[in-house]
Amino acid sequence: MIPATVLRKCTESPSRLARMWLNRLWRKHHEAAKFLIVGGICFLATTALNYLLKLTVLHEKPVTALAFATVVATILSYVLNREWSFRTRGGREQHHEAALFFAVSAIGIGLNVLPLAVSRYVLDLRVPDVSRPVQEIADFASGIILGTLIAMVFRLWAFKRFVFPHAEARQHRASVPGPRSKLLRHEPAKPSAKPRR
Repeated sequence: MIPATVLRKCTESPSRLARMWLNRLWRKHHEAAKFLIVGGICFLATTALNYLLKLTVLHEKPVTALAFATVVATILSYVLNREWSFRTRGGREQHHEAALFFAVSAIGIGLNVLPLAVSRYVLDLRVPDVSRPVQEIADFASGIILGTLIAMVFRLWAFKRFVFPHAEARQHRASVPGPRSKLLRHEPAKPSAKPRR
């Protein structure tokens, strides 16, 4: 005879099992998942701005267009990562944190545009050496896909290692009263003790 608990587990709906599995996975890797979501948003922003610039004012300068689009997306990334992905991590003063974030991101921008520069200027995958569709596919594959993947892996590692090094740092910082907390606290005055007669 099969025990009732085993029978229940076997008959649980697949959607419930999937939710349990996703919840467990989210708890274990929530920072990386949030980082990937922010990365997706910034990827869309980079791609849209890159093509907007590349098809208009920076038509002859695709590496510059990608670099500019990546810088704008990096600023967006800082705000989203600091306030959402790594909101409980920290351990540094905000100006040091921001300086490290943008230093790591500058390296990331270099890693992001490097495959495009190699594609365009080393492999000569550009018009007139190749057709326009081949050039655009090579630009997308090298600059948007490969460059973004390389930069993303580097940034995730560097952000957790250098920029936001201590897990739960901001939660602890918020719960520890500072020197001004006694001054700002509005507590009712205690009634003075009446002298005995």
